[in-house]
Amino acid sequence: MKKIAILLTLVSVSIININCGGSGGTTGGGTVTPPLSERIKKSWSANIVKENATIVYTKGATTNTRPGYSAWKLSLLSPPSANYTEFDGNTFSGQYELVGESKLVLKALTPAPTGSSGTIEFTINSISDTQLVITRTSASPKTGNSTNEYTLTSL
Repeated sequence: MKKIAILLTLVSVSIININCGGSGGTTGGGTVTPPLSERIKKSWSANIVKENATIVYTKGATTNTRPGYSAWKLSLLSPPSANYTEFDGNTFSGQYELVGESKLVLKALTPAPTGSSGTIEFTINSISDTQLVITRTSASPKTGNSTNEYTLTSL
């Protein structure tokens, strides 16, 4: 009787684990979450931009302090190539790399963006299929040395 109880417990646990997706890189329904390198491989545009925690741009709003962010784009479609367009319309080409799950580095950007020596780093705050939230790790000289947070949507 004790062996049957143990066997039933093991079978029940196995069934629950299979139905709930188990563990190790899966989400609720057993779907494997693709690596960050695959999820970030898109073209992104600005949806909401904060400079020093103040919202200066919201896509579609008519009262934006910096309407130029409608031109802001980041293309990471062809790793390791990156194309970056700032709010003033200046475009830069270079490469990108991911450092772990939390940092995006744009490097060898040409021409070099103002005050950057050709490298701009961002902390990755969150990512989903359609949204990427990043914060620039250094102040932007073009925005009055503000630290900027970008909520981006995929194109």
